[in-house]
Amino acid sequence: MRSKINSQKAEVSEKYIKLIKSLQEDKVKINEEKISRFGSIDIDDHGYIDFPDFRFTPECCEDGLVHGCALIGRNFRRFLNEMPKYINKNSALAGCWIGNLQRYIPFGVAKEDRPSELDEIIEKYRIRQSGFAGMNHLCPDLEIGMTLGWKGLLEKVRHYREKNDPVDPDFYDGEEELLLGILEWVKAHADYAEELAEKESDPFRRQNYLEIAQANRNLTEAPPRTFREACQFLAHFQSVDRMYYVGGALGRMDMLLQPYYEKDTENGAITEEEAVWMIASLLFNDTHYAQIGGLSPAGDRETLSRISFLILEATHLLHIPSNLAVRVHQPVGDQEEAAEELLHRAVEYTIKDGNGVCYSLEKGTSEGYAKNGYPVELGRMRVKCGCNWTAIPGREYPLQDVTRINMGMALHYALEELQESKEYSIERLWELFSRHLSVMVECVKRGYDRHYEVMQRNLPEIVLNLFMHGTMERGLNCSNGGVDILNLNIDGIALATVADSFAAIEQRVIEEGKLTWERLFELLETDYADAERERLMLKNIRRFGTPDSPAEKWALRIRDKFVELCRRTPTPKHHLRIIPGLFSHGDIVMYGKELEATPNGRHAGEPISHSSEPDPGFARGIDTFSPALKANAVAKTQAGYGNSAPLHLDIDTGLLENEGGADALAALIHAHEQAGGTLINMNCVSKEKLMKAHENPQAYPDLVVRVTGYSAFFASLSKEYRQQIVDRFLAE
Repeated sequence: MRSKINSQKAEVSEKYIKLIKSLQEDKVKINEEKISRFGSIDIDDHGYIDFPDFRFTPECCEDGLVHGCALIGRNFRRFLNEMPKYINKNSALAGCWIGNLQRYIPFGVAKEDRPSELDEIIEKYRIRQSGFAGMNHLCPDLEIGMTLGWKGLLEKVRHYREKNDPVDPDFYDGEEELLLGILEWVKAHADYAEELAEKESDPFRRQNYLEIAQANRNLTEAPPRTFREACQFLAHFQSVDRMYYVGGALGRMDMLLQPYYEKDTENGAITEEEAVWMIASLLFNDTHYAQIGGLSPAGDRETLSRISFLILEATHLLHIPSNLAVRVHQPVGDQEEAAEELLHRAVEYTIKDGNGVCYSLEKGTSEGYAKNGYPVELGRMRVKCGCNWTAIPGREYPLQDVTRINMGMALHYALEELQESKEYSIERLWELFSRHLSVMVECVKRGYDRHYEVMQRNLPEIVLNLFMHGTMERGLNCSNGGVDILNLNIDGIALATVADSFAAIEQRVIEEGKLTWERLFELLETDYADAERERLMLKNIRRFGTPDSPAEKWALRIRDKFVELCRRTPTPKHHLRIIPGLFSHGDIVMYGKELEATPNGRHAGEPISHSSEPDPGFARGIDTFSPALKANAVAKTQAGYGNSAPLHLDIDTGLLENEGGADALAALIHAHEQAGGTLINMNCVSKEKLMKAHENPQAYPDLVVRVTGYSAFFASLSKEYRQQIVDRFLAE
């Protein structure tokens, strides 16, 4: 039997609390500077440091773009050498990233390699995220790099280039250039830390700079051997990964750091509070997606350890945007008490801080994945490592969260065609909707085929290839056979918008006869001009989310049709597997702006519904705790094949006190997991505070919220994005 895990809260002295608090204050200041320069920031709260005066002149191809692994590698190496060096005085780690390389380097796909034959379909259906040229949405196995180190990775590249002796060495040339650049960059930070130490009068800071210098110097020659070196290696990876197409997957953070922590604590080289500070420094560096807790592949034991609790503690003490997930499952083995304690503490911190971790749910993730024909053991290996998505570290190329099929567009064209034909019936409308939806799905599949063919010679995953099983060995980019498992995702969006529209037509036009088909078309064409009563009549039906409503039946029918279209055939040319998903990110505003009025009473240009969730306000007039209704609806309408469709819970802390507090939320999380849910994102804040922050965000610069799968400073978000959260919150 394994020894019992210490699940107590870490004892952190005032000295280290002050350091972590200073990191938080620095983060707020850095964020305010970015807002003043760039305006609202509606994506992940990236940890980059802005250097407004930095310039870079890239080496380009004849077409003015940068494509091809060798050319990308040469540019990346020069960039790392030329970019400013950075060490925050309150951090245990060196380095930063200074924004997406696309700001400085015109990456792109050569014109002849683009799927231009799909342009007409893409434009007609306004498919703004088609999947083609999607980057970085896979999870590295960082254990590869932490075992070999940067120098060992370089030796691996050289070994397989010599062994495979490719006719075109472009792939290996680019990877080598990148690694040489990283090694030079790490050494430069060692030198810079020594320079800072010489100028520093404070004994603690001077010693910290010297230890940072030594850690970085060691990493130029060997893999990480200490806890600080492990954190430093991950920080450098984060920076390089983010700079290239904003990669954000880290993996199982606790399992990566556990052996280094245990070794250092055994020989007395580190204290718990030092470890918490170093983890906080890593979290300060960037908001990479990581998971703590979970099951072994066999499902017979917990994988959490003492370091899992220290990572949670660091996240709580730092209290800036973070993308940490706790894996939730039915506890097993001799550590089930610790697993429950990790969940409850995470919930308590969410309530206390207003925001915290998200909750990645085991049953729907692993058992759903097994429905694709894989062993369930592989499903348990899938790690929460993206905004909504999971992947097997180092072994799977899933491309989740790079596509959007706006099902509202299929409905729009179906209604147009029905009006022209005058064959008025709801079943005919369904047939037309299904046909247009099929065209959209097939378009994405065809684009994925081209993606498979051309990405290696255009935009290879030059960073993540280093941390995948098979890429170096085969000399192949992970997008076209470098790894064993290729699962390409297609996400459907606007489920509730479409389901409520079908239900409104069925009730108000077919069953009650309160509107004719002609009047419905007139209302949609005029965007309900001077027809507020009729608009509200269409809106105020028993909407999706209301138990056993007609809209729920339509939601299930739409979900089933979308899943069938994704799964019934692979991609037409290369026979690549498609796994369906239902995830909108925060793009409900963008896609809503391009969609005409819909029969659920939604005005043209208004946001569409989130993922597989009911629209805000669906439960008005129902005397039930609406988060429970919402959870039931989301669990029922999961796509069902292992990809996450999130449940957003935005709960007034005052209401929560009346509903059972942390125990009630933990019970709801467990219930949603057992019902087949896959992911829960949660905000707990008072109504009064949120509304004041929405009115005057600058007065609350440190308020952190979870937008969809990612968290951000509330003040960073545009008014439209803040409104999403406010609407969800008020509806709860």
